[in-house]
Amino acid sequence: MKKPHVLVVFPHPDDETFGPGGSLILHSKQGTPITYLCGTLGEMGRQMGSPITANRETLPLIRKRELEEACKVLGITDLRLMGYHDKTVEFEDREELTEKIYQAVIELQPTIVYTYYPGHAVHPDHEAMAEATIAALARLPLEERPVLYCLAFSINHRQVLGEPDMNVDISSVAQEKLQAIKAHYTQTALTISRYEAALAHNDTEFIGNRLQLEQYYTYKW
Repeated sequence: MKKPHVLVVFPHPDDETFGPGGSLILHSKQGTPITYLCGTLGEMGRQMGSPITANRETLPLIRKRELEEACKVLGITDLRLMGYHDKTVEFEDREELTEKIYQAVIELQPTIVYTYYPGHAVHPDHEAMAEATIAALARLPLEERPVLYCLAFSINHRQVLGEPDMNVDISSVAQEKLQAIKAHYTQTALTISRYEAALAHNDTEFIGNRLQLEQYYTYKW
């Protein structure tokens, strides 16, 4: 039996936190190693902090530091930067991207992989990384493929895919996930007070899928 190992494949710093952040914390608390293949440094992020702490030139380096801090909180023990440019992943050589992910899979032998659900990930970078991840895993014999948990958030994803089949209660690590969200300061400074107020007042409507529950679709091959 393989030793548990989690592989996370997303294009942007903060995807790992806003998406499966609570689930990753729970994995790390169980002693499971986590590797993150992060496609870009989020160079084209819209936010620069509040008050502004970055500009277009300094943002990549700042977001790298923010990502490293968030990874510490989440328990990600192996961060691998893939070196692509934000908002251009869809234009990269897809075979090359798939090969990089495949080589990581062969090396790490993950038992669980997290990515987006193709067709329901909204952003072109999200879609490209998800498609490449699935293509990489598809190279393995069916019985050797890890469990693949996909995040979906298109407007019609429930109509098309049905209800998520994997529900993870992350309420026990809500404060830790919030700390990881705070680590991505340039992108979250304008909204973090809303999160804190929601937790303080037990605003379950707002907290909902953000800090209490994370939901996934188990990819069906």
